[in-house]
Amino acid sequence: MSATVSVTIPTPRGPEPLTVAYRRVGTGEPLLLLHGIGHHRQAWDPVIPVLATERDVIAVDLPGCGGSAPLPAGLAHDLPTTTAVLAALCETLEIGRPHVAGNSLGGLLALELGREQRVRSVTALSPAGFWTRAERRYAFGVLKGMRVGARLIPRPAVERLARSVVGRAMLTSTIYARPGRRSPEAVVAETLALARAEGFDEILRAGREVRFTDPLPGVPVTVAWGSGDRLLVPRQGIRATYVIPRARLVRLPGCGHVPMNDDPALVARVLLDGSR
Repeated sequence: MSATVSVTIPTPRGPEPLTVAYRRVGTGEPLLLLHGIGHHRQAWDPVIPVLATERDVIAVDLPGCGGSAPLPAGLAHDLPTTTAVLAALCETLEIGRPHVAGNSLGGLLALELGREQRVRSVTALSPAGFWTRAERRYAFGVLKGMRVGARLIPRPAVERLARSVVGRAMLTSTIYARPGRRSPEAVVAETLALARAEGFDEILRAGREVRFTDPLPGVPVTVAWGSGDRLLVPRQGIRATYVIPRARLVRLPGCGHVPMNDDPALVARVLLDGSR
């Protein structure tokens, strides 16, 4: 089901409520799904039907994204604040220490939750935080360009572009290796989500010095990288295994930065294996 829930988070003024939107479906051990910067929970839709056969799947809109409310004034869009929101969500939904999977920023958040020992396992798809400074500048520059484009193109023009394979490639080929497989409706929705995402620039500013350096002892970790990732290049996956020596590295042939739509069957299998 799709729903919203109010979670209580600490602020400089004391505890305050925050509305978080999520979709929950399936049975089994809980699996929390976290999307990337400027995206929304619908990025996981291609893999949810398979995951739900074996897991209690909770796909979340991060604060300020999709149907979730922005963070209260005075709170930074950074890793500590967002992981605190996710921890409060898990407590409110009474799912204890779930398995967690994330893509891009969501992958970094999943690893942070693992570092805090809040989860049973981590599966990170092209996670942020394993870049060189030059790679990070390149990725942030591309993301800023995507954001500007999403905000400048009028919705009727986005809808016209999304009707054709070429148009969908123009809008989404940076993150998908096979953009033609994305439905026109999904492309319109995620372009609007990118344009409307609260805290986008602040997240990028907070990410300038982010490098993940914790080996995550005691938490099973799977890192998966698309061979066609044009945003965070695949060699960053090798670096991740140096930082987390016990991590399992999985290659996703023919997949881009957001691989769930490029090869749903493969990605679902990786997520289920990672959460066993």
